[in-house]
Amino acid sequence: MTLKTQISDDMKAAMRAKEAGKLGTIRLLLAEIKRKEVDEQIELNDAQTVAIVEKMIKQRKDSITQFEAGGRADLAEIEKAELAVLAAYMPAGLSDEEVAAEVAAAVAASGAAGPQDMGKVMAIVKPKLAGRADMTVVSALVKKALTSA
Repeated sequence: MTLKTQISDDMKAAMRAKEAGKLGTIRLLLAEIKRKEVDEQIELNDAQTVAIVEKMIKQRKDSITQFEAGGRADLAEIEKAELAVLAAYMPAGLSDEEVAAEVAAAVAASGAAGPQDMGKVMAIVKPKLAGRADMTVVSALVKKALTSA
């Protein structure tokens, strides 16, 4: 079963269970998937669908930060609920040790000698870790590995 099919099935289940909050979030996600498919005239695969979910999660995290800074706890709670729904569609995350091992392997494979080679290392690491690790953390680990090398 593809991720897109699972999301559609979850939408039907949320409709039957009358879970308005979850249903709204899933509908937003499906609308974004459909928009991407129509714009690019393609059928999205699971990796592309995960990229959309990842983007929406990042938006929710940014919104939560802004709402909390602005003293709008009520809106932050709505965003947190949406974040929880979206997080269910992400693949299992990697541990810090696994991420560090992937970064070390990529640095060794690329023959990177310093910070100027960060792009080479990220090009190797990103496809392997996309959707399974926070890329800002990965970027920081790559930078740390290259400055100490």
